[in-house]
Amino acid sequence: MNVDETDLPGLGRRKDFMTATGRRIGVVELREGQTELIVSTWDDPDTCQASIPLTSDEAATLGNLLGGQHLAMKLAEEHREIPGIVTRQFSIAPGSPFQDQPMGKASIRTRCGVSIVAIMREGEVLPSPAPDAVLHTGDLLVAVGTQEGLDSAANILRNG
Repeated sequence: MNVDETDLPGLGRRKDFMTATGRRIGVVELREGQTELIVSTWDDPDTCQASIPLTSDEAATLGNLLGGQHLAMKLAEEHREIPGIVTRQFSIAPGSPFQDQPMGKASIRTRCGVSIVAIMREGEVLPSPAPDAVLHTGDLLVAVGTQEGLDSAANILRNG
């Protein structure tokens, strides 16, 4: 995928790419630290059809959602040939009993046989997290297991 980067004198930098449907999607990183999600037409990247200002937390969450989805799809494709194995994503919501706690405190593998294979945080992937990895609000956990085990893991992460 080709990402175009353009300096915006006095403003910051735009990074965008062309989708298969002919839309340009990208971000503008302003000098003051703000980020805007933008959608432009294929023929004129300067004509913005939509501009959505994002806080740093919102930008990180969007990055986690998109990155986590990509990782989950890749894992699902790799496990396609193995019957009964499913990949799912879980987010750590505000007020989760495991917010700001080590992941091992949830005992997901012991209680339901599910493996947490990665944590997406602020656009970064933490592969194969150890039990002492502290979970934070907005983290996206990528898990592999049986459908029943994943349902149980979802319940544990929500309710303890």
